[in-house]
Amino acid sequence: MRTLAIIVVLGSALLLQGCGYNTLQTQDEQIKSAWSEVLNQYQRRSDLIPNLVATVKGFAAQEQAVLVGVTEARAKASQIKVDADDPASLAQFQAAQAEVSGALSRLLVTVENYPELKSDQNFRDLQAQLEGTENRITVARNRYIQSVQDYNVTVRQFPTNLTAMVFGHKVKPNFSVEDEAAISRPPAVDFSQPSGSAASGN
Repeated sequence: MRTLAIIVVLGSALLLQGCGYNTLQTQDEQIKSAWSEVLNQYQRRSDLIPNLVATVKGFAAQEQAVLVGVTEARAKASQIKVDADDPASLAQFQAAQAEVSGALSRLLVTVENYPELKSDQNFRDLQAQLEGTENRITVARNRYIQSVQDYNVTVRQFPTNLTAMVFGHKVKPNFSVEDEAAISRPPAVDFSQPSGSAASGN
């Protein structure tokens, strides 16, 4: 009986491995890890915004509409409790983060009108941190998108789709990327060049 039990266990293990069970588990863990990194990088950007706004305000307090826009977009994004497995929740999160990106872009364009602010060391340090964070966000998002794509292929293809069905693995929602080239290119936040040169590089 003991020998039979061992044979059954080994047979089941080989069967699960052959049907993609282990692959599904590995890919699911990769998605969780990639998602955590996405959240970490967005939080990193969020943490930079108050100092960035305060620094800009010190030189351009009259730009109230732009400053308020960044602050409100950050607050809205921070209030969202995202569930990456829920398509509606993920879409809401993505839209809120896009609003933050848009508000930051408007703020940074406004900076062009304030040479003293552009040359301020504190602002330049924040600028460098923001640029690095935007790069990290792009990398983290791309890794997450790829992880979900790989998992969804495994869930859909035969014979692993049978294993997925038995163990309750379903296709996961992903970031909607209208412009895949744009998602792999972080926004430019470098003000070391004259306005004309920066504009021609976009």
